[in-house]
Amino acid sequence: MARILVSEELAEGGLNKLRAAGHEVDVQTGLSPEQLKGAIVGAHALIVRSATQVDADLLAAGNDLMVVGRAGVGLDNVDVEAATRRGVMVANAPESNIVSAAEHTMAMLLAVARNVPQAHSALVQGRWERSKWEGVELFDKTLGVVGLGRIGKLVAQRAAAFGMRIVAFDPFVSDERARAMNIELLDLDTLVKRSDFITVHLPKNKETIGLFNTEMFKKAKPSLRIINVARGGIISEADLADAVKNGVIAGAALDVFDKEPTTESVLFGVDGIVVTPHLGASTTEAQDRAGLDIADQILLALSGDFVPYAVNISAADANETLKPYLPLAERLGRLFSSAAGDTKDLEIIATGEIAGYDTRILTLSALKGFFSMRTDDAVTYVNAPQVAQDQGVEVKESKVSAAAANSDYVNLVTLRAGSHAIAGTLVGPRRQARIVMVDEHGTDVPPSNHMLVVRNDDRPGVIGLVGTLLGRHNVNIADMDVGRADRPGTALMVIAPTADVPDEVLDELRTQPGIIEVTSLRA
Repeated sequence: MARILVSEELAEGGLNKLRAAGHEVDVQTGLSPEQLKGAIVGAHALIVRSATQVDADLLAAGNDLMVVGRAGVGLDNVDVEAATRRGVMVANAPESNIVSAAEHTMAMLLAVARNVPQAHSALVQGRWERSKWEGVELFDKTLGVVGLGRIGKLVAQRAAAFGMRIVAFDPFVSDERARAMNIELLDLDTLVKRSDFITVHLPKNKETIGLFNTEMFKKAKPSLRIINVARGGIISEADLADAVKNGVIAGAALDVFDKEPTTESVLFGVDGIVVTPHLGASTTEAQDRAGLDIADQILLALSGDFVPYAVNISAADANETLKPYLPLAERLGRLFSSAAGDTKDLEIIATGEIAGYDTRILTLSALKGFFSMRTDDAVTYVNAPQVAQDQGVEVKESKVSAAAANSDYVNLVTLRAGSHAIAGTLVGPRRQARIVMVDEHGTDVPPSNHMLVVRNDDRPGVIGLVGTLLGRHNVNIADMDVGRADRPGTALMVIAPTADVPDEVLDELRTQPGIIEVTSLRA
């Protein structure tokens, strides 16, 4: 059971899911930074939203902290770099509010096109101003989507239903993928020149802060209206206010601001500008999804499983082909740690179909298992590369395609260090794990928490000798396989006893005639 500190309001469904898993859920909202430092001591997980500042000092106070969960998308309030240095996983819920954000974008698009808030305000103040608030149609207009990620794609789909032409800027999207969505990719300058409306869906970073400024607005049509429901600061607020006041562009709709909360701004009172107080994710459905999604991520992190929305793992993506091999890689890493000795080089090889994917998460799984057997500290997907570096072990990641493998197996995960190696695969409809190679000897045995690798002369009687000696010491064998090397002369036994074999039995086995080497593998 872990203690999970929740520092901001979270949907009850998420809290109940955490409690149902048997964890202690400690909800303490409204704490000052100093109070939070005290509360985080002994917590294994911290769940926040946008208000809690998770900085280096707070992370240092949480000595037992394994994971920080942000119930939402943005991570502006979390020092991800400091968390990574401490081996603390940071996860968010990027899918939770994408529909709500896309729908709010459309609401802002329509509001700025038809001057809805301004007309409402005038009417309730007693002024009937039909001609003053004449708007424009969306039909047959060009919408420039800046950032074609999860939300940008949803906005493009919805805008297309209004008969808009969609162009986009996103350097990470291929022309083929854009064409499949009936979207034309453009460079940013061209997009600004051609668009009647622009909607921004970018992360906030040093490259995007102030991206839309006076110089950019000068490139646009005077009829341009720009919408930002992403992150404040991407559009220069002062430059935007001047551009709308002076007729450089026609209007804007902003849901996010450089500093939040904000109640005073140069944008307020400008007739062509619509503003809302960061309502993009403010729907009942989005809040419920955020709570449930982040609860799922926290539970996976606390159990040591793969966390799909971890943001500070070098490869936080594992497709359905790779996922089944992650536990295998970790298990092989744990077992191989005993055989590798004081190695300073470790190679992890993906062979077959899996080599066609990004296998960094597979490598991390193997490292997590390997180094968890060599330190008392927790080894996670986050800090495994740092642990390797601290222990002076150089890690090499290799891939061998199915065409080049010349292998009997569709997929293979292999670990090598010096003269030692171990390889495993998954077999059958139930994808059962098998160790199929140890030190260049072919085998076929399920991995076990306790295993013996006995290398011996390839001659009659040795198998019986080993079995008799183990039986005399009441060592029960659950599985056993014998493999010959490609080069005649030696053979290898891989034995899975039902319990750990005492050191004195191993020492006696090593003295027997024909026995070359005995290695105990423990997972």
